[in-house]
Amino acid sequence: MTVTTPLSLDNLFSLEGRSALITGGSRGIGRMIAEGFVRNGVRVYISARKAEACDQAAAELADHGHCVSLPADVSTAEGIAQLVAAYREHESSLDILVNNAGAAWAAPFEEFPEAGWDKVMDLNVKTPFFLTQALKPDLVAASSDHLAKVINIASIDGLSVNPLETYSYHASKSGLVHLTRRMAVELIKDRIAVSAIAPGAFASDMNKAARDHGEEIRAGIPAGRIGEPEDMAAAAIYLASRAGDYVIGSTITVDGGVTHVR
Repeated sequence: MTVTTPLSLDNLFSLEGRSALITGGSRGIGRMIAEGFVRNGVRVYISARKAEACDQAAAELADHGHCVSLPADVSTAEGIAQLVAAYREHESSLDILVNNAGAAWAAPFEEFPEAGWDKVMDLNVKTPFFLTQALKPDLVAASSDHLAKVINIASIDGLSVNPLETYSYHASKSGLVHLTRRMAVELIKDRIAVSAIAPGAFASDMNKAARDHGEEIRAGIPAGRIGEPEDMAAAAIYLASRAGDYVIGSTITVDGGVTHVR
């Protein structure tokens, strides 16, 4: 019989048998996290606005474990309610919620439209709050023998400024970093640990520069490379597991060191 010690890798990092819901899970950062969870025994549910893309991603990830597509537009209250109801058809509790769905908008200061403000702020700030609020009973139900986890996906653009005129994106991600702190000190009372990840350059549809101009971008990164899926999956696994239980309200920067030089 094998006895698991408190400092064993299994005790610290295992997610076997847990459930996770990941918004924006069909591509980019969300898919990187979803694959990391699926390959490590998590029952994963991914959501995305485009049903066909969500279904296809879930089918591909299901080759490695348990992954189910739950398409929904979480930028609206109706979409959040739809997603929560769909999730509850499969599970009676939720171990890990990853608030990853996001949007960006770039335009010159003089031309920046109200629509570019509202769309980004709604999805990047309001949605993580109200989706977590709606799923709090499910998170509490999972927290009897381990902490339930909420992981918000912020950005290094919420910590420092880049040259792009993405005003609402910068503001939204900075707001999400602070919202993470405020949610964390409240929800830990109910055994729900809230934290965040601030990714740097990872190749995705959201970060087309890293995707299409990797050689140029990596020249400005101290680590000398673009982020890889394993880097993002590892950070999420750390925060979601016992290893991350004492990370309450903090945002982990995963950027190869770029925020220290820009």
